[in-house]
Amino acid sequence: MTDTPPARAIRVLLVDDQPLVRSGLRVLMADTADLEVVGEAGTGSDGVRLAAELRPDVVVMDIRMPGMDGIEATGLITAETEAVKVLVLTTFDEDEHVYGALRAGASGFAVKDMAVEEILAAIRVIAAGDALIAPGVTRRLIADFVRGPGPGAPAAPEVPEARAPRPVAGITEREREVLTLVGRGRSNGEIAEELFISAATAKSHVSRLFTKLGARDRVQLVITAYEMGLVAPPR
Repeated sequence: MTDTPPARAIRVLLVDDQPLVRSGLRVLMADTADLEVVGEAGTGSDGVRLAAELRPDVVVMDIRMPGMDGIEATGLITAETEAVKVLVLTTFDEDEHVYGALRAGASGFAVKDMAVEEILAAIRVIAAGDALIAPGVTRRLIADFVRGPGPGAPAAPEVPEARAPRPVAGITEREREVLTLVGRGRSNGEIAEELFISAATAKSHVSRLFTKLGARDRVQLVITAYEMGLVAPPR
């Protein structure tokens, strides 16, 4: 009987203009077996370059940096490859930064005053292909994101608060049910419980939705659920 090979560590690129922040995260990850810092950058442009060279699993990205900011860098990185996920980590949680991060293709949004364990857990969540928005940054923002371009951008027509769900081409009725629950913020385990299916089956449905809808992560599935009228925006 052969031993199961150890799981590969999650490869992380740190992009932050504050050396102390990068150093602190690097030291914390050095004490974990499943996280490995493969590179550091102090500017958005260097982060884009290193992401292309190193192909990390997750980029931990600051927003406010000199020159190219983290949102622009995130957009360039996610446009280059879907394999690299971005967790935006910042001291700022204003709405416009969440909008910018979502539009740029970030898979998660966290704030630096979260507990260390929560930040490390967020990296693992992103690496696993899920999405994460920090507590306090509510799903109301995703609903507002669907309605319009967000603060500081030109106004767009509002999405009606109540409308009949329209068919989603190419997905089954069961996948539609799963998409609705994803839009309500349910985890795979919770979806399995509500639909009386196994967790593995729920995960399989979500994976097929990624492929069929061209979504890179759960954030985009949530947005799709709102856009299709499967989930009513919070009041």
